[in-house]
Amino acid sequence: MRENLLHFIWKHNKLQRKQLVTSTHLSVKIENSGTLNRFSGPDFFNAVVEIDGQRWAGNIEIHLKSSDWYAHHHETDSNYNNVILHVVWEDDVEIFRKDGSKIPTLELKDYVPLELLNSYQNLFNNPKSSFINCEKDFKTVDDFLLENWLDRLYIERLEQKSSLIFELLKTSKNDWESVLFALLMKNFGSKVNGAFFLERAKLLSFPIVRKTRNSLNQLESLLFGYFGLLENEDCRDVYYLQLKKEYKYLSKKFQLSPAIGKPEFFGLRPSNFPTVRLSQLANLYGRHENLFAALMEMDKLEDIYAIFETEASSYWDNHFTFGKVSKKSKKKLSNSFIDLLIINTIIPIKFCYAKHLGKDWNEDLISLISQIKKEENSIVTGFKNLGSKTKNALQSQAKIQLYNNYCSKNKCLQCSLGGYLLNRNTYF
Repeated sequence: MRENLLHFIWKHNKLQRKQLVTSTHLSVKIENSGTLNRFSGPDFFNAVVEIDGQRWAGNIEIHLKSSDWYAHHHETDSNYNNVILHVVWEDDVEIFRKDGSKIPTLELKDYVPLELLNSYQNLFNNPKSSFINCEKDFKTVDDFLLENWLDRLYIERLEQKSSLIFELLKTSKNDWESVLFALLMKNFGSKVNGAFFLERAKLLSFPIVRKTRNSLNQLESLLFGYFGLLENEDCRDVYYLQLKKEYKYLSKKFQLSPAIGKPEFFGLRPSNFPTVRLSQLANLYGRHENLFAALMEMDKLEDIYAIFETEASSYWDNHFTFGKVSKKSKKKLSNSFIDLLIINTIIPIKFCYAKHLGKDWNEDLISLISQIKKEENSIVTGFKNLGSKTKNALQSQAKIQLYNNYCSKNKCLQCSLGGYLLNRNTYF
């Protein structure tokens, strides 16, 4: 038995048809099971329960054993003073509130039918599953339910991404342009260098970027130098030496701290090399003075593509690293890379900015991401193998959220699909 199954049983009123009594033989009738609380405090708020003919309104706490009340020190916590009923699988000890009053206990082990336990075991504790617990039943889920759940999961994913954005907003003293710069840095760094790029961007005062953006040579030298890419003593290219000289000047002018660490090149495709990405980003900021303000006004995908239509400086036409000549090619931002920027930077920051303004742009953001092609990754492929097609980037993002936050953590009973499958396969 797991506590999350007891939550499911209580939340979905699986006891409504039973004649319930407490451990001390008082009758129990459930009028309202309350609202599930996913944070600290009692498990369900604002429940209404009739106990021995007396109607009570308050909170419900759920445990596997009654003694867990004391193991979790609820007897000393005033947050639990309004608990009106203790719901447990096994009642092994009497429990009391902080003020010493006794709390009635409902023991469930004699009320939960074997059918429900078997359905739970078959659906969600499947040792033969190769991808997710409910994979043998996933394709039977109603399409309307699935699409609704994916929409909710996408908004949940945006909420999750908001924490970093609001943290950056706080540290930058509400400078949204600075926040955008840090997020773009993170995403221009990709998976390999994203964390390093973000940390360096957080340390680099954005007003310095503003002051150097009118000179591409200065801005590139600032980024390359601050990110530790101008420390090659063997390179004699004119472009490289100009950048190095300029950075030495900027370093003294703005009292920049020495570079800490260097970005990785190993394991990256040349088009993702940090040298190329930093030059592309410098060119982007060289062309757009108020990039954040411009992006916040845009709601059409083609307009966002247009603003990111940029390329690295001409030196990189036949280089991927300093001093090493390569086959000539323009290093433009590809549409697929811009899609990733929209998915991971533009839409999340638009979502947070709307919240900051007290507005709701959710429908517009859902419309925007629904126009972007789906991402290709192992999670999307896994769901495809179960017969679930992914239509667009909204659904690929939602499926990443579903897999990472529910499936891989066995939180099946907190998932709308898991609840649907268990309800459908259980008749009582």
